Amino acid sequence: MKALILAGGSGTRLWPLSRKNYPKQFLKLNGDKSLLRQTVERLLQAVKPEDIIVMTNSDYKFHVLSDLNSLPLPLPASNIILEPASRNTAPAIALGIKYCIERLGCSEDEVIFISPSDHIIKPVEKFVKYLKQAEEIAGEDHIVTFGIKPDRPETGYGYIKVRRQKSKGKSQKILEVDKFMEKPESRTAKRYINEGNYYWNSGMFAFSIGTMVEEFKKYAPEINKIAEMDFEGMTANFNQMPGISIDYAVMEKSDKVVTLPLDLYWNDIGSWDSLYDVLDKDEMENVKKGDVIAIDTKRSLIIGNKRVVTTIGLEDCLVVETDDAILISRKGEAQKVRDVVNRLKKENRKEADEHVTTYRPWGSFTVLEEGPRYKIKRIAVNPQERLSLQMHQRRSEHWVVVKGTAKVTIGDREISIHENESAYVPKSTLHRLENPCKDLLEIIEVQNGDYVGEDDIVRFDDKYGRQI
Repeated sequence: MKALILAGGSGTRLWPLSRKNYPKQFLKLNGDKSLLRQTVERLLQAVKPEDIIVMTNSDYKFHVLSDLNSLPLPLPASNIILEPASRNTAPAIALGIKYCIERLGCSEDEVIFISPSDHIIKPVEKFVKYLKQAEEIAGEDHIVTFGIKPDRPETGYGYIKVRRQKSKGKSQKILEVDKFMEKPESRTAKRYINEGNYYWNSGMFAFSIGTMVEEFKKYAPEINKIAEMDFEGMTANFNQMPGISIDYAVMEKSDKVVTLPLDLYWNDIGSWDSLYDVLDKDEMENVKKGDVIAIDTKRSLIIGNKRVVTTIGLEDCLVVETDDAILISRKGEAQKVRDVVNRLKKENRKEADEHVTTYRPWGSFTVLEEGPRYKIKRIAVNPQERLSLQMHQRRSEHWVVVKGTAKVTIGDREISIHENESAYVPKSTLHRLENPCKDLLEIIEVQNGDYVGEDDIVRFDDKYGRQI
């Protein structure tokens, strides 16, 4: 069995922590490991590293590599597939199938398990047993969805309506699918709970390659047309496929879909309310992360970043503080966070997509202050990494080393600068910053010019393959 992890999403429901340039799957929300790292480690209990494929986009490639390179048994770098564009789950899965066939030599009988990258599932041992059951059921020409028995009228999940138990061949207990239901309003969700024949749609499923290929041919001809090309052809023509989910493209139409009920803990961390449910609470049922002082506060989630966050007399509230934004909401209203993000996008606010800290393959930079004709950054360069050889046409830069030693190229000069030393890069001058040491390099950069936007850059050489 192969496992395909979908890690290209730019989830906004956990704004302001999760944003397009650093989404939820890379956040460490429930410990010291990202949700993606937890997903991979969970699957490694069932399959080999070479059988795990991560589907993401080019913006997140180096986040994925950084997350997974420290695994005791790292995944092959070739098993990270970059989507040319965001086209939803059906095109992504079709491309993943083609990769398995051409690059991994999979037959039509090979089962592929599709997994989101940002869910919490436990216990892992029980989950692995369900995976083995799903592999067997999928081998009998079924498409297996994983259903979660709802314990509350949740409006943030899609639902699967089932008809009856279905037994066939060697398969375990499975349920026949009646239809897939969209995320309901509160009254409808309560009805689903009362009727009892509804399951949360976990977004996980399994199928044999041959079965899904045939279903694409039947129900998604526009995708299948591109999928008949080889892997390079599919990649080159990826944008021509419709942006459609696998649910709409295949699952809602196929008569081969069944549901395997899961009796374990599952949470997709799809909202701040969901995160509150997962995390440890104090004696007042508060979740507190960061420098937090909560007085007469109950059943609330309070997250601080750099500043001290204080609350008085709050009940059933959410407070999330970041460098550039604060979210305050009642619990139960967290699904409206998406409305906030849409409002920010409509107003062309950078806070919708960008953090104050931006991650690059070589490290990160944090904007400390910005004004007319200037910008001040803290730049962190990872050990043995270097920025591109580049030039700026409209700004100069002044670098001050605060930690470590920097190897600096300015024009035709190459020098080393140490802590408390500085270097000046005139406008339109070829330059490069490099960390030759085994420790983190930190510098303060002061930019000055009539334009200090991030797009004022001309690259001449880049070790990470970015556009020159």
